Amino acid sequence: MNTPPQPILRPLTAEVLLHAYTIGLFPMARSRHDLRLYWVDPQRRGIIPLDAFHVSRSLMKVLKKEPFDIRCDTAFADVMRGCAQRASTWINGDIMGLYENLFHREHAHSVEAWRGGHLVGGLYGVAIGAAFFGESMFSRETNSSKVALCHLVARLRGADYRLLDTQFLTPHLAHFGAVEISRSAYLHRLTEALAYQARPFCAAVPVPVSELLWHSSSQRS
Repeated sequence: MNTPPQPILRPLTAEVLLHAYTIGLFPMARSRHDLRLYWVDPQRRGIIPLDAFHVSRSLMKVLKKEPFDIRCDTAFADVMRGCAQRASTWINGDIMGLYENLFHREHAHSVEAWRGGHLVGGLYGVAIGAAFFGESMFSRETNSSKVALCHLVARLRGADYRLLDTQFLTPHLAHFGAVEISRSAYLHRLTEALAYQARPFCAAVPVPVSELLWHSSSQRS
């Protein structure tokens, strides 16, 4: 059973937010109109093992066609706005401001899918040590967020990250190899990842997406 979200009663600064991630907490609002924020501490945690990332055959075909221009950290605020435009969202104005602050401190990053000069999908998350905490993704064109996720994993592997935290396990993420682990197992992996310093997220050379495809294919054989 998950612990009920706890209201955040003190001013939430970038320093407090970064510390919270290191002990397994993250903030959410109940809706875009809710002025309150809550600490979330799931008893079961979703992660994508970076050495067991799965790419479906249909997505392989999409990746090989390179339908999108993939960029990193060129439109962070726009990616957040895209993620917040769902009918139901936990991203309110305070969340937007907090993570834009982390972006300017180089602790938050976006992977963006562009086509024809337009942002059509992407994702964002928080980076500390060798851990990346995926926050949200959005898609305005078919497969755009999926392709962005593949490029995220390629970049994380190229920069020697050890943990990709998805917060929760969803059927969509399970298709990519996401699994659910206990809170204690998660904290153990988190501690190990925080003991390392990955290379700079956007400066690091990602592993070729073709390597992800080969790795995914070899796991099936």
